[in-house]
This record gives sequence, structure tokens and C-alpha cells, in this order.
Amino acid sequence: MATVRDLLPEENVVALSRKGLTMKVENRVTAFIAGCEGVVILRSELAGLGSPAQLGRVLRTFVKTRKLVRVGLGIYVKTRLNRYTGQLAPTATFEEIAAEVFRKLKIDVEPGELARDYNAGRTTQVPMLAVVDTGRRRISRKIQVGSRSVSYERKRSGT
Repeated sequence: MATVRDLLPEENVVALSRKGLTMKVENRVTAFIAGCEGVVILRSELAGLGSPAQLGRVLRTFVKTRKLVRVGLGIYVKTRLNRYTGQLAPTATFEEIAAEVFRKLKIDVEPGELARDYNAGRTTQVPMLAVVDTGRRRISRKIQVGSRSVSYERKRSGT
């Protein structure tokens, strides 16, 4: 995880510390977001940049101005300008966002039963819902982008 000092040029960090000035939390969060490689930003990654109240205000402002999209509790996604509609939209597809969220949260998931059947050639029906198999793990976290959300299914104890 990159820190603010890693994201700023060395001369700016030295100048800031010599003058005793500090960056606003909003500027720190903006610098962190710009330096992140993925599209998903967890609130826990931003914890060292300010107090929980400050981060809450900054993230709420970013969601209101559409710099970020909130997809779940403490989960945000970067946005970019959609060239067709001219509106700000999430940077990645829903499936890519969900996969990155699970990877960052260290949750092992597999495609749901319908997607497994389609991928194995047992059916020609394309699954329309995003369903993931969480194994024996119970998950109640809601991940939603627009009107699409992730559903969970668990493996049966007999399989």
C-alpha cells in the first residue's frame, strides 16, 4: 500500500515538512486514489490518511461529486467519463469490480452453479445474474453497482 510520501515528489515532502504545513485530507486521499493501480478502493486502505470522521466527509464528498462510486460498505470504485453518454461511470465492468473486491478482501469465490454449467458446456443458457459460490463460508456483504448486485450460493455439505 502506497503512502502519501511515496506518491508525492521528494521536494514537495521536504518543503511541506520544513514549513510545518500539512496537506488537507482531501488532497491526501486524491493523491492516494491517483496512485492506486486497481479500480477498487477500500476505506481501510485510507485509514492512515486522516481520522475516521475526516475520511467519511471526504468520501461522502467524492461520492456526491461522482469522483467515486460506493459499491458497498467501505468499498468505493474510481470513475471515468463515459465517451458515449458523457456521464461519469465506474472505470471497470461489474464483474471486474466484484472480482477485485473479493481479491482485496481475501475472500475465495468460484463461479456459481449456473455459470459452471455454462462454462462446462452442459447448458447453452447464459447466466444473467452475478452469482458466486463462497464454499462453506457465509457472506452477507452487499456489493452493488447501479441495479446489479452480487448474489451468493454455498456448496452443500454433501458435495
